Amino acid sequence: MDWHERIVADPDTLFGKARIKGTRIGVELILELMASGWSAAQILASYPQLQAADLQAVFAFIRDCLKDETFIMRATIGAAGSTA
Repeated sequence: MDWHERIVADPDTLFGKARIKGTRIGVELILELMASGWSAAQILASYPQLQAADLQAVFAFIRDCLKDETFIMRATIGAAGSTA
């Protein structure tokens, strides 16, 4: 999915944070709701201005953001000597 058509950032709206185009609903809010256990159906019912494609765009946006980051994962050694 090409998130560029649905996710925008404007310095005059939401302090320049990424949001769903045509709304003041930030990507961060969608992620917070889902991390809190909300389903896509609950989000769409609570925010009728959103479409399922908007939620897909949020994940595509985050995917691309993560691709541009460098993450160093440190393995922890368990008591039995295995890595977790």
